[in-house]
Amino acid sequence: MSHKLTTLAVLGGLVCLASTVAEARDRLLIVGSSTVYPFATAVAEKVGEVGMKYPIVESTGTGGGFDLFCRGTGAATPDITNASRRMKPEEFETCKANGVTPVEVEIGYDGIVLANSRSGQKISLTLEQIFQALAEKLPGQDVLVNNPHVTWSDIDPLLPAEKIKVLGPPPTSGTRDAFEELVMEEGCEMTGGLDDEQCTRIRHDGSFVEAGENDELIVGALQASPVTVGIFGYSFLKGNLDKIQSVSVNGVEPTFEKIASGQYPVSRPLFFYIKKEHVGVIPGIEDYVAAFTDETAWGDDGYLADKGLIPLAPEARKTQAAAALSLSALQL
Repeated sequence: MSHKLTTLAVLGGLVCLASTVAEARDRLLIVGSSTVYPFATAVAEKVGEVGMKYPIVESTGTGGGFDLFCRGTGAATPDITNASRRMKPEEFETCKANGVTPVEVEIGYDGIVLANSRSGQKISLTLEQIFQALAEKLPGQDVLVNNPHVTWSDIDPLLPAEKIKVLGPPPTSGTRDAFEELVMEEGCEMTGGLDDEQCTRIRHDGSFVEAGENDELIVGALQASPVTVGIFGYSFLKGNLDKIQSVSVNGVEPTFEKIASGQYPVSRPLFFYIKKEHVGVIPGIEDYVAAFTDETAWGDDGYLADKGLIPLAPEARKTQAAAALSLSALQL
């Protein structure tokens, strides 16, 4: 009897401790994708203006966000993580193992753009040319060789005779994942002669530079070097058109309309994930989700579209909003 009472007391103490820890934070903590970051901060500002404590929004990258989100529950862990790709099965399993139930909300679409300074030459590239510029290995005579291309004109004489230098996202970024899938794999297939694993290996001889998760820093670096090309989400292009210009891909410019219609070849869905265990414990989650999924925010004429979010179709928005507000657990 004494042992049982002791065990119950310990369990009761742990429950109280968990509750106290969870209640120690009085505002939302949101992490994840640098691409979704401007949309999340816009919604955070809106809910803050109407009386809710301003959420903390941090740009950690999609992979970094999932790592933090899936570590467990309690005030030391995020309530929401933003993502520029869908949660992977292994990330989902980590969440489940740590007592986290993710609720997935698809919020719209984004284009992955290449851009350079407005003071530089206007460039047009194909998926195959981008792959030829950035691949670690390329087919040689019966063997794979280290990428020999030093300048863009080495790939095609019609391209600038300028040294290839591309600033892009690190492996923890959802933008990097999507770029490898939508650009490197497609360009690799057109080139031929490499297996799937080799297709996504990006060169590390200085022609490609991992620029971290802060896309604003990439924009600044492009201004300083007109021949350098940067890779980031469409929203950062839209917000900096006075400083940078897009690189067309397969002859298509990354405009709002062409990304929405599917004409632009490098586009992907965007998401955020709610930690179900924190709903009703950390204040403000339901209000934030309701604000994000309101038509005035993510609708065709919403303020997030003004910031570069490509909206879902109306029926898809209704479905996603219903799933979000009912907290339907993710199933993979």
